[in-house]
Amino acid sequence: MSQPNDLESLKKISSQVRRDIVRMVHACQSGHPGGSLGCADFFVALYFKFMKHDPKFNMEAKGEDLFFLSNGHISPVFYSTLARAGYFDVKELATFRMLNSRLQGHPATHEHLPGIRIASGSLGQGLSVALGAAQAKKLNKEDNFVYVLMGDGEQQEGQIWEAAMYAAHNKMDNVIATIDYNGQQIDGPVDKILSLLDLKAKWESFGWIVQEFNGNNMADVVAGLEKAQKLAKNGKPVMNLMKTEMGYGVDYMMGSHKWHGVAPNDEELQKALAQLEETQGDY
Repeated sequence: MSQPNDLESLKKISSQVRRDIVRMVHACQSGHPGGSLGCADFFVALYFKFMKHDPKFNMEAKGEDLFFLSNGHISPVFYSTLARAGYFDVKELATFRMLNSRLQGHPATHEHLPGIRIASGSLGQGLSVALGAAQAKKLNKEDNFVYVLMGDGEQQEGQIWEAAMYAAHNKMDNVIATIDYNGQQIDGPVDKILSLLDLKAKWESFGWIVQEFNGNNMADVVAGLEKAQKLAKNGKPVMNLMKTEMGYGVDYMMGSHKWHGVAPNDEELQKALAQLEETQGDY
């Protein structure tokens, strides 16, 4: 399904995705709105402008780019983006976290939801999976990118750093990884729970090309992803440190870890929707 991918069109889609997120989490009174809202611009730019992908969906994905969500708890933004990109009917968003729904709280594969290639949410695993897919692309001589998104709190997992070493050693230069660098995790600020210190220097020391950009400004996201593609395929994997604010777009949620995994009540939902433009029609 083809849609306009100029900057203003991407902003409009992103606003609708944010509306979807707060409505989905409110309806079941469960889920993770904070990180989902913060990453909406990134998901929209990726799926509507940068990735070569087919909403008809097959697991093999020959000749396509791939995306893996490692921090699977931000499933609302993933589901909304997939639906708005044509992978399944947007009306199905109303089933989020319901019994027997394909849209579980963390993405799962057993229900065969189009667009979902791995079950995720057990943190620390997504980069390893992405590297396996990227290696398969290289072996098959496919000139495609493999994208993966992780959380910053997730960088406290040891498996991440094993994968980081593997990627650089094996010159996995078709990998473009991104960290949602919002400084918040479930129990509080990342720096207070377990400081990551100089994250840019760490990834560079592991042999990655590292860049930073603002994930809550669509122009910056587009420019950042364009640069990432240019930096890639030069012998090293690429890491984007994407600075975001948890809950972005809804003023009372912004910047607080308290909205990591809390659903808005009826009044809070209306406040949120009043701040987010409806641009594609609510489901």
